[in-house]
Amino acid sequence: MRMNRREFISNTCLACASGGAVSALLASCQSTHYVAGMLETSGVSVPVSEFEYYKKEKKFMREVIVVHHDKLEFPICLFRISDVEYSALWMKCTHQGSELNTAGDHLYCSSHGSEFDRKGNVTHGPAEKNLRSFSTSVQNQKIVIDLTKA
Repeated sequence: MRMNRREFISNTCLACASGGAVSALLASCQSTHYVAGMLETSGVSVPVSEFEYYKKEKKFMREVIVVHHDKLEFPICLFRISDVEYSALWMKCTHQGSELNTAGDHLYCSSHGSEFDRKGNVTHGPAEKNLRSFSTSVQNQKIVIDLTKA
C-alpha cells in the first residue's frame, strides 16, 4: 500500500510524539528514594552517594531524593541540578498544606492538583505561592540543607 505525503507526515509526527510521551512516563516510573537525614548544627545532611545507584554494574545518578527526619514536620525534596548544585524544597503544598509527592522532575499535590517545578515554582494551580526552599552546600561528600534561613 502506498502512502501519500500527508499520511506519512501525520504518522511520523504521531510516532515521534508517542515516543517522547513514553520516555517521559518511564522516567517518572523510577521509584522515589527516601533517605533519613542526619541532624547538623544548621540543618540536615545526606551523603552525596545517596543519588547514586547501579544497574548491571553501571553507575547512574538519581534526579531526586526525599529527605526525612523525625524532627521535621514535612520531608524535604532534594533535586540534583548538577554535581554541585541542588534544590531543596519543603514538601508542603502552599495551597492547603497537604504533603506533596514526587513525579519525575516535579512535585504535585494529590489533594487538589497543584504542581511545582524542581525550583519550587508553581506550574499548575490552585496553589498561587511557590514552595519554601532552602539553601544547600556540598561539604566533605555531604549535601547540607540549611534550615536556619528561609
